[in-house]
Parts: sequence; C-alpha cells; structure tokens
Amino acid sequence: METKPRLCLTCGKPLRGRIDKKFCDDACRNTFNNQQNSDQNNYVRNVNHILRKNRRLLEEQIPDGEEMKKVPREKLARAGFDFKYHTHQYQNQKGQVYYFSYEYGYLPLEGEWLLVVRRKAEGA
Repeated sequence: METKPRLCLTCGKPLRGRIDKKFCDDACRNTFNNQQNSDQNNYVRNVNHILRKNRRLLEEQIPDGEEMKKVPREKLARAGFDFKYHTHQYQNQKGQVYYFSYEYGYLPLEGEWLLVVRRKAEGA
C-alpha cells in the first residue's frame, strides 16, 4: 500500500520526520499562522494605532506639571483625534462621564469645550 507524501501546508515541500508534522520549518509555520490571523491582526493593529494617537494628542494638551487643561473640541479634531475610540469610561460622583485613552482622558463641557485630564497612577 502506497501512502501519499505529506506536504508542508505553506510551501508544498515534502515533509520528513514526525507523522503529525505540518510545516517544513519555523518560517513556513509563522507564514501560515500570520496569514490565518491577518484580518484580525490588521483590525487590532489599526484600532491600537488610533488609541495611541488619541493618547498622544491628549498628552500634548496638558502642560508639564499640571493635571488638566480646558481645550476646544475643534483643536483635537483638527489634529486628527478620533472621538469614536477610547479605552474606557469613568463616571464620577456627579454623574459626569470621562472618556479615556489609557491614562489621558477628557470630559465634554458646554460650548464644545473639553476638560483634558491625566489620571493619577494607582497607588501614587
């Protein structure tokens, strides 16, 4: 009885060694897995890029040594801030909702103004 040769799932080369082997080397295994996950990885990569950019733009608004600053919403929008993305929300005792990109956030105020804040580190 003749058995069909086992082939690498990525490049198609014949496999030698273990019976359950699927790839000829680590490069083919990595290529296969990267192709399988590329759509998910691209989406996550794009969202993380937006979140990091939002964080950087918020950080740039607060002068050194200060914890907060009032800025016009339009200033962040012109710089490319994407208001649809944030890492989490925080509601204070007054019911005000802050939107955070990591440790930097903003509170929408009246008249298209935002209060940009830096959250204090836990235990600090």
